[in-house]
Amino acid sequence: MNTTDINECLGPYMSRVSDLRFLAGRDSGPIVLGAAWVAPLPRNYGRGIHPETVGFRIDIHPVDATERAATRAVLKASALPQLHTWITQAIAADETWQLTPHQHYWRLADGRLTHRDEG
Repeated sequence: MNTTDINECLGPYMSRVSDLRFLAGRDSGPIVLGAAWVAPLPRNYGRGIHPETVGFRIDIHPVDATERAATRAVLKASALPQLHTWITQAIAADETWQLTPHQHYWRLADGRLTHRDEG
């Protein structure tokens, strides 16, 4: 997975991505892709968030070298279109949703891709 793959998938929505990270180190187990909505937090008690950090964060998780090509194929065919849908729905979501942080993860285990919102 690379920046071009993400750009091709998201197109103009890429401007809403405030942080695209390619995580390094050991593989993250079954997690292959993560997305988060970084919400604008209330600016009380000095706990505000800088406006430039509000938006989507995308994390590409490390994958064992022997599985990279197969994982990339699954991500491009399934996970990236699902990511596009998730971002499209988030942009259209009501104010209550947009004022709350959200995380969504894609997991690949035994050739089966699953995804869901978490915490």
